[in-house]
Amino acid sequence: MITMTRSEFSRQNITSLPNLLTYVRIATIPLIILLLTPPVSGRSFNLAFLLFVIASITDYFDGILARRHNLVTSIGKLLDPLADKLLTSAVLIMLIPLDKVQAWLVFLIIGREMTITGLRSIAASQGLILKASRMGKNKMVSQTVALLFLLLYIPALQSLLNWFGHLFLWISLVLGYWSGRDYIAHLWHEAGHRREQLN
Repeated sequence: MITMTRSEFSRQNITSLPNLLTYVRIATIPLIILLLTPPVSGRSFNLAFLLFVIASITDYFDGILARRHNLVTSIGKLLDPLADKLLTSAVLIMLIPLDKVQAWLVFLIIGREMTITGLRSIAASQGLILKASRMGKNKMVSQTVALLFLLLYIPALQSLLNWFGHLFLWISLVLGYWSGRDYIAHLWHEAGHRREQLN
């Protein structure tokens, strides 16, 4: 659980540049959903691809700016991962009726995200912060690359683009569950350590 003091919940923090970039990312979500609502033309795919590129760029720069200029806020810690999950989940769900991805694969990906988010909330309520692991970050990168391939529309290369999209999606799935296992193991270890301290 992320708690915010009165000073953190200020106009200056809410409107800091990293948070503004996060708002831009969130604002692209309904536009991408609209573009991917059937029937979808090749032009709509490429516009959704362009918006997803813009959203991915804001995701890259908001973290860098926040750390480099000491603009890390509780609001940002809450909104940044939420924006990432909403964006990727929205795109994955919209690609199902377009026969770009299988529904069961999307369920496995989103189910993992919901489970880890729940575990992080439980850990935070006990004062334990589960930081994103290197494998978890690699999962996010491979998932982003997968969606870029699946959104891009070039008729002459479509089969190849879809193949690479599914390849990176499977890589993200494996990395996601692998990193999820690490999160669970870490939480289990910490819980056992605390029990020993109490005894």
